[in-house]
Amino acid sequence: MNRKLGILLAVYTAALAINLDVTIVNVALPSIARELDAGTRGLQWVVDGYNLAFAALVLAAGSLSDRYGRRPALIVGLLGFAATSVAGAFVDSTSALIGARIGMGVFAALIFPTTLSVISNTFTDRRQRAAALGGWGAVVGAGVALGPVTGGLLLDHFYWGSVFLALAPVALFATVLTVWLVPESKDPSVPRLDLPGLGVSVAMLSLLTYTIIEAPSRGWSSTTTLAGFALAAVLVAVFVVVERRAAHPMLDVRLFTDRRFSAASGAVMITFFSLAGFIFLITQYFQLVRGFGPLATGARILPVAISIAIASVAGGILAPRIGTRSVVTTGLLMFGSAMAWVATATVTTDYATVIVPQMVLMGLGMGLIATPATESIMLVLPPARAGVGSAVNDATRELGATLGVAIVGSLFSSVYGARLADGAFGALAGGRLDQARDSVAVAIGMAGRDPRLVAAAQDSFMAGLHAGCLLVAGICFAGAVVAVFALPGRNFVPRDVMRTEPSAALSV
Repeated sequence: MNRKLGILLAVYTAALAINLDVTIVNVALPSIARELDAGTRGLQWVVDGYNLAFAALVLAAGSLSDRYGRRPALIVGLLGFAATSVAGAFVDSTSALIGARIGMGVFAALIFPTTLSVISNTFTDRRQRAAALGGWGAVVGAGVALGPVTGGLLLDHFYWGSVFLALAPVALFATVLTVWLVPESKDPSVPRLDLPGLGVSVAMLSLLTYTIIEAPSRGWSSTTTLAGFALAAVLVAVFVVVERRAAHPMLDVRLFTDRRFSAASGAVMITFFSLAGFIFLITQYFQLVRGFGPLATGARILPVAISIAIASVAGGILAPRIGTRSVVTTGLLMFGSAMAWVATATVTTDYATVIVPQMVLMGLGMGLIATPATESIMLVLPPARAGVGSAVNDATRELGATLGVAIVGSLFSSVYGARLADGAFGALAGGRLDQARDSVAVAIGMAGRDPRLVAAAQDSFMAGLHAGCLLVAGICFAGAVVAVFALPGRNFVPRDVMRTEPSAALSV
């Protein structure tokens, strides 16, 4: 086997193990809600416990893998991910599942930046690197595609925990490939871990996510919610000050003064914010509102996943030829248009003629954003510091996904709960109404065969879905405007080329 192809096989399998987790879990959310009595907030934490741990630790993990070795980091991450996946399959409460998901996120943070770092150090030619990153993006799409179908098959035949057990064999297979094929690489000059920066960043992200998820129940204008947002803003400022003063910061915030780097990071964040928020709601739409089973739901998500895989390869090929700016801007406009279109959906919207085109448009848009934006981030740093670049990319991905579930889910919860109280459910006793507002699954169960209650539950869900989709559409359109002015064009000269050719001009 060609050595470079072998390395790609190993890192692609590792990336697949992580990305399978995303949609497998989302397809299982209605089952988890029923079996563990989890409300909307509990489901948000099941998803965001993983995302939050990943986002908070991925920068530190990237630095550690650069300094002490990418191969051992990948091995430890994969083994830990397998172990926590197995643990998550056997818990008996929502809080215990959230704890297992946090553990999975910790080890995923060690895996993901290492995969990109290995690619960047293996492929130094820009076109080869872009193609390898395109394949990496396609694997991410494949994970999104296989997750729903695999999860649906498992849930049709086994209990909800089987979706976590299924992740362990993939992670273990990736471990074997890594031991066999991936060479050791590291940069001993990378400084020690920035513990103050890590501590402040974890506190800031945790507080922000907690405040957003809890806001619907406490009130968006309550003293607790406003204080949470204010303290999170203070921690952001403290983080910037700490990192600027640190001799060896975990995140060099000065990187974001390069508009190309910051715009590319923003595009990645918007993409995964949008995707995570959409998947969180659409899996519940298919199962709870439309009444499809887990396997049927998984199959119905395939169009967006396949489109992502195809467009990721196309984006990697197109960006070096026509410029990151054109490709990413087009992708953001497509994604935003798709979400605005989804906001017109009803309970009876036809799947084949309306929902499939919506998902294809969305998937193509995401694929055109993710790979070119990722490559733009990686071009800012030299290959020796690839772990930092890949970690920033992964941090923006996971931060976007974390905030997507938190913000879109919380907006949905607020609109859904208010609409439910104003409809037929408003006549229920206080305790029963609170239960229905907290959980869509409970509301559907209460409705039974009463057409008034069924209609009220469905109408409330769709109101929340529409609000979430319109928010995402607006963010995508705003991102497209920024991309036009900030992302590199066709004649962009990469930083590593400039280091070897000092007289080269940075062209836009």
